Amino acid sequence: MPSPEAASPECSADSLQPLIHAETLVLRAPTQAWSAADGSMGSASIHGIFFSDMRLVNRAALRIGGQAGEAIATSTSGATSVTFVALQRHLDDRMPDPRVRSLLTRTATTSGIREDLRLESNLDTEINTTIELVLSLDLAEMDNVKSGRGAVDPAPLASVDGTGIRWSNETISAFIDAPVATVTVLGPGEVRVLWQVTVPPFGSATVGWTLSANDSRAIVHGVEEPAAWSIPTVDAADDRLGRWLAVALDDLAALRLSPASHPDRVFLAAGAPWFFTLFGRDSIWAARMMLPLGTELAADTLRVLANLQGTASVPDTAEQPGKIMHEMRRDGLTMPGEGLHLPPLYYGTVDATPLWVCLLHDAWRWGMPEDQVRELLPNVVAALEWMRDFGDADGDGLLEYVDETGHGLANQGWKDSGDSVQWRDGTLADGPIALCEVQAYAFEAATHGADLLDHFGVDGGDAWREWASVLRTRFNEGFWIDSPAGAYPAIALDASKRPVDTVTSNLGHLLGTGLLDAAQARRIADHLVSPEMSSGYGLRTMSTDSAGYWPLSYHGGSVWTHDTAIAIAGLASEGFAAEASVLVSGLLAAASGFDFRLPELHSGDPAALFSSPVPYPAACRPQAWSAASSVSILSSVLGLAPDAVAGVLGVSPAASALAPLSVTGLRFAGSAVSIVVNADGEVSRASGATIEVR
Repeated sequence: MPSPEAASPECSADSLQPLIHAETLVLRAPTQAWSAADGSMGSASIHGIFFSDMRLVNRAALRIGGQAGEAIATSTSGATSVTFVALQRHLDDRMPDPRVRSLLTRTATTSGIREDLRLESNLDTEINTTIELVLSLDLAEMDNVKSGRGAVDPAPLASVDGTGIRWSNETISAFIDAPVATVTVLGPGEVRVLWQVTVPPFGSATVGWTLSANDSRAIVHGVEEPAAWSIPTVDAADDRLGRWLAVALDDLAALRLSPASHPDRVFLAAGAPWFFTLFGRDSIWAARMMLPLGTELAADTLRVLANLQGTASVPDTAEQPGKIMHEMRRDGLTMPGEGLHLPPLYYGTVDATPLWVCLLHDAWRWGMPEDQVRELLPNVVAALEWMRDFGDADGDGLLEYVDETGHGLANQGWKDSGDSVQWRDGTLADGPIALCEVQAYAFEAATHGADLLDHFGVDGGDAWREWASVLRTRFNEGFWIDSPAGAYPAIALDASKRPVDTVTSNLGHLLGTGLLDAAQARRIADHLVSPEMSSGYGLRTMSTDSAGYWPLSYHGGSVWTHDTAIAIAGLASEGFAAEASVLVSGLLAAASGFDFRLPELHSGDPAALFSSPVPYPAACRPQAWSAASSVSILSSVLGLAPDAVAGVLGVSPAASALAPLSVTGLRFAGSAVSIVVNADGEVSRASGATIEVR
């Protein structure tokens, strides 16, 4: 995903990216509504009601009897609903106990927002009053909101239509329906909804309104059906993982979208508020992490991306034959001040293509039906050939990237901000750049792609294993750097094939891919849990001994939940249970600090100095691969190793603070699975599949 817009010291407050960490959200993609904790909108630049990447309302002020009331509680009900409780003491008597209060419930749907206001009284007299809602209408694109510019066009003209109000542009149409109310257009972009209400003694009165919207050019739609994945129940000595899972799966259900071209296929939007669309890398990683709960999401994600797989060489979009796309939008993306302009369908990513093959292989091992896997084998072959023919542009056996357009992403791995690949002295590396983790993904894709080809009787498996062997040799020759703390792989090779010497979290992505031998994996494990890398709230993206380190740098010192989860999965698969437990403990501490809705990233400040994790204030929250990381952590703690071809689910739990641990609701090859781990870290009971304790 493109990084937040860089702001110079001269930036004015109205040109800065909005901060969102303290704001209140309800969402059901493609709808989201952001407000203050009292439910009002307008005090922060992110506030408003959004639909399909367009802000429809940017201010909302509610008054009962002419006053706003005094907020006392904000109570969420999952991702889609929140209730704001306020006292209305100006309508009350003079007794100490508050006797009049309001409860405003805001609910997000796939087509808009519904609000219901109940005014409750414990007085023995009738209340006659007004409820007034004043809204400022908007048609600002999300990209402009993200850049801090907000609306760049004049306020939309609204018109009264029966009990409601309409406004629109060439793409979006919106309608507010407020039965029993008087609706008035106060001026350009300003409307009022007014109710006259009577609250009986010891009674209540309720009013409501609905905003519904339609996007005639939508490329994605919301999903109404229940989520296809199973919902696990976790009973552990430490309840934090179970609580994180519950919040995360609810958030993920609200992030589901379908492409307009294939409404029966579901993928996960990358995150709120900035990325309510398809991102190849993000959607792949999130689906991969969710495999212990079923293969349906992975199968749909694979098919959605296969349908968009490149077929031609188009420099402006970075499309190439066999390549998996990076992001898809209704219109192109332009970020003022960054020189960034991306076309509506953009392929500027070096890792989504091998990761697509890895996802298909893992889904097959988890029990994706073989006929569904077989249908995607031509896409596997095309993806592997892209790695060889296009990903390895200079023919040296490694995958590199470079932005050929001058207005695309300068860095095209998961750390795609402009300063993410830098030397230990803080200077930036020159491209074309060969990232270390991309070589690991490519090695895994080639070897596991070969396994798929062999199993289904397609020629070429041995050739791809030989290709992977050459890649491993080139990696070992070019990437390893000696240091007093032990050898480690460079984050990348630069344009001159020099190893860029910064120690980064990218190392964690090498584990479990098959690229490393046991001694190499041991060295990486030691680096990952060093004080320079492990913050106590997860894995830092960059070591503290680098000149470019800063705890609030997007990719240069912050902690990303999914990044830490990938490292944990790699450590667990390589047998480093103690090291994995260190990072698991850090993420669980972070989850608790964020009320179990872990953001996209947070600060890399040490837990020894801060009693709770410091937010990265513009991070997506919720975000798909951060939420899905909860499932990955559960899988790592249990040591799950699926082999649906053999019909066996391997289990190798790591003794940790989570034991004893009981888990129900996992799925393997279509069957429900339950596993119980005793206090000694041993599997005491398992059901639903052939379990092999390792």
